[in-house]
Amino acid sequence: MTERRFTVEEANAELPALREILPAIQAARAGLIDASARITDAVASDGGGVAGSDWFAHQQALRDGLEELARRGIVLRDTQTGLVDFPAEHDGEPVYLCWRMGEGDVGYYHGEHGGYRSRRPL
Repeated sequence: MTERRFTVEEANAELPALREILPAIQAARAGLIDASARITDAVASDGGGVAGSDWFAHQQALRDGLEELARRGIVLRDTQTGLVDFPAEHDGEPVYLCWRMGEGDVGYYHGEHGGYRSRRPL
């Protein structure tokens, strides 16, 4: 299968969904970390019990969010900041359009081997 390549317009069209998906991924990740800590503490004191019963729900929510991004062809770079990349082309070269939660429209790109620090305005 060929990797999807986004235009700036197509990437921008994904932003409403990302503004819902990324906070859900962040919440699931935080819940998973919290549940894991509770499980670790419970195992140390009483062998486990039901301390981590929500761990599976958080794990599934995280998986669902990540699979949705993959299905859309979007690359999650940083869960905590909501940093994503969209495979694209710029001046005939493969690049990533770069967007982070809190930004307006997609306004940056970087080379295939670059990252957030090397991003440039479109």
